[in-house]
Amino acid sequence: MRVDGAWRRAIELGADGRSVVVLDQTRLPYEAAWLALADHGAVVRAIRDMQVRGAPLIGAAAACGVALAVAADPGDAALARACGELVAARPTAVNLAWAVAAVRAAVASLPPDERAARAWAAARAICDDDVERNRALGGHGLAILRALAARLGAGGAGRPLRVLTHCNAGWLATVDWGTALAPIYLAHEAGLAVHVWVDETRPRNQGLLTAWELAQHGVPHAVIADNAGGHLLQAGQVDVCLVGTDRTTRGGDVANKIGTYLKALAARDAGVPFYVAAPSPSIDWAAAGPADIPIEERDGDEVRWVRGRDEGGRPARVEVVAATSAVANPAFDVTPRRLVTGLVTERGVAAASPEGLAAIFPEHARPAP
Repeated sequence: MRVDGAWRRAIELGADGRSVVVLDQTRLPYEAAWLALADHGAVVRAIRDMQVRGAPLIGAAAACGVALAVAADPGDAALARACGELVAARPTAVNLAWAVAAVRAAVASLPPDERAARAWAAARAICDDDVERNRALGGHGLAILRALAARLGAGGAGRPLRVLTHCNAGWLATVDWGTALAPIYLAHEAGLAVHVWVDETRPRNQGLLTAWELAQHGVPHAVIADNAGGHLLQAGQVDVCLVGTDRTTRGGDVANKIGTYLKALAARDAGVPFYVAAPSPSIDWAAAGPADIPIEERDGDEVRWVRGRDEGGRPARVEVVAATSAVANPAFDVTPRRLVTGLVTERGVAAASPEGLAAIFPEHARPAP
C-alpha cells in the first residue's frame, strides 16, 4: 500500500536471503521509520514489543525469523531453540505458531547445508500468499459492502456507506492489503463512497495506525473514542461493523483486540451487521470454543502511560494513571459466534458456526460426535 506516495509492503525480504526490513509501528503515526531485522532474536523482540503487530504480519515476521535462524545455524538444536523463542513471543495470534511450524516442516527433512535456501523460499512464499489471500478476502468483503450500499441507498453522491472498525486490521497488520480494511480499500478504488469510523483502540491506540494508513490511501474517516461506538450504532450512524481477528475457533468464536466484544454487543442491539475478516491462517482448527483461546495479559505500563507529541511537536510519554492505582491489561477479548453475522475469508463468507466454516474449508471438517 502507500507510504508517502510509494508502494510498500509492511515487511520486505531482501534478495540475499539474509535481510528483512519492517515498518516500525511503535513510531507511527508520527514517523514512518523502517527497521532492519538481522537475526531471529531481533524478530522476537520486534514481535514482543509490537514493532510488528497484527496476526498475519506476526506470522510472516516469524517465518522470516526462522529463515534468519537457519541461515545463522542450520542445526537441529539451533532450529528447535529459535522456533521455541519465536512462538513464545506472543501467545494469542495463532498465525505465529502456524508460520513457524510451516517453515520448520519445510526444512526438517533436508540436510543442514540445504536448509537456508529452502527456509528463505518458504518464508517468502508465506509473505506472498498473505498478499493474495487478503486480496481475495477483500473481494468477498467488497461484495458485502456493495450489497449493503444498494439496499441502503448509500455509497454514492447522497451519502457514503458508514463502516465501524476496531483496532488495526489494515495493511499494517498484514504483509499487504489488510483483512478488515481490504474490502474498504477495494471499495474506495472502485468508486463506492465509504466513510470509516475508527475506534482509537486503547490502550495501545492501534486505531491511530488505521487512521494513518487510511489517510495515506485517501479514504475518508474519523477517529472516535472507543466508548463512542455504541452511541453511533444506537443513533443509526453505522451501516456495518467490520473487524479482524487474531484467533478464531473452528466454531466461529473470535478473539480480537480488547473492546471488540462490546462493539459486537452494541451492534446486535442496534440491528447492525457485524462481520469479521478471518483469513484461514487465523483460524485455530484445534480450538473448539472460547476457553481454548489464551488471552495475553500485557504490561500494565501500556495503560499507565501514553505516547504522543507535546505542544511543540516533540515526542512525549505521559503518565495518565497515578502510581497509587493498580492496573490490568488484558489485550484481547472473545466475541461469541452468536454475535457474528459472518466470517469473511479468502474462500468466501462463512456462517460463524462449525458447519459454516466446514462448508468452505472441508479439509478441516470434523465428524459429528
